[in-house]
Amino acid sequence: MKEMPLTVKRSIELLGIVLVGALLVIGKDIIMPVIMAFFISIVLLPVFRFLRKYKFPEIAAIILPILLVVIFVGAIVWFFSAQIGVLAADFPQIKSNVNAHLKSLSEWFSTISHVSTTEQMKFITEKSDDLLGMAGKAASGAAVTLSSIFVFVGLLPIYIYLMLFYKDILLRFIFMWFKPDHHPKVKEAIYETESIIKNYLVGLLIQVTYMTILLGGILLLVGIKHALLIGVIFAILNLIPYVGALIGNIIGVLLTLTSSTELWPVVTVLGVIAVVQFLDNNILMPKIVGSKVKINALFAILGVIIGGSIAGVSGMFLSMPIIAVLKVIFDRTDMFKQWGVLLGDERPAKSPMTFASFRKKKTVPAEPGVQK
Repeated sequence: MKEMPLTVKRSIELLGIVLVGALLVIGKDIIMPVIMAFFISIVLLPVFRFLRKYKFPEIAAIILPILLVVIFVGAIVWFFSAQIGVLAADFPQIKSNVNAHLKSLSEWFSTISHVSTTEQMKFITEKSDDLLGMAGKAASGAAVTLSSIFVFVGLLPIYIYLMLFYKDILLRFIFMWFKPDHHPKVKEAIYETESIIKNYLVGLLIQVTYMTILLGGILLLVGIKHALLIGVIFAILNLIPYVGALIGNIIGVLLTLTSSTELWPVVTVLGVIAVVQFLDNNILMPKIVGSKVKINALFAILGVIIGGSIAGVSGMFLSMPIIAVLKVIFDRTDMFKQWGVLLGDERPAKSPMTFASFRKKKTVPAEPGVQK
């Protein structure tokens, strides 16, 4: 049979991407819990194997790791509910601090403009009323949002249990898609996918732990109020590449401003976050996760934005492991090898415009971050 023209091949690939994107948008409420359960089941697989090795019944070996996850998630929910209770108790003080900051800001703004304090307060009052109106509309849909969250969380343990129970059927299904000659490559890709997901997600769990201890502990020693809450929020948001750290900084500053009328705590929080993030990005995280996932910054950011637009927060968190799995698959298939190169961060040592060998699909010498 005659080989299809290049334009036809690329058109089919692009149509496939569009179709997958459309399916994710339409069926996100069904697909996202399944993907999340798949990743968690991969992390729990070593625990399952360990228990089976010591003759635990299969059902018990599946249920025990799931119970550990439930306890862990329950501990996080308890911590946030306790911290919200503390914030609610401090609400009168928070209101007083916010008014003091607004007054200082108003006085400063009056010195650089001709707008009077009365006009500023009128503007703030109008905008506050608008925000309250928006909050009321958002609250009307809160019940639907909460119900969808409970359904999401409720389905996860069921999906995880069934994936671990029927894992051999799922593996057989994957192998039946390929000819026996390709089974060694498929097996290698499965093992590497499992290793990348496991190392990446366990690494992120370790990252959340040490960032919470470092950031929260240092801020607590310095005397910053809500130090542990700032540490946990920043550590969790930092899991979202690039975007999360910015949001975490903003939330940390806002929490500090509401708990103090002075500016030095804000400078302290920003300084401690900068130091901890420098240690995380340049020393700790590269040794834990960095060597396992090689995704360039452009597609990491695009993945976060696309994942967020498709499935909200869960899509943003899952974007990096999904891209990493896709890269493993693309790197091992001749048809899609160019997509693996596009997602990776290995820049050719020489420009492909000047050396023909660098334009081929075969592996070429590369140095990350170097362009000659």
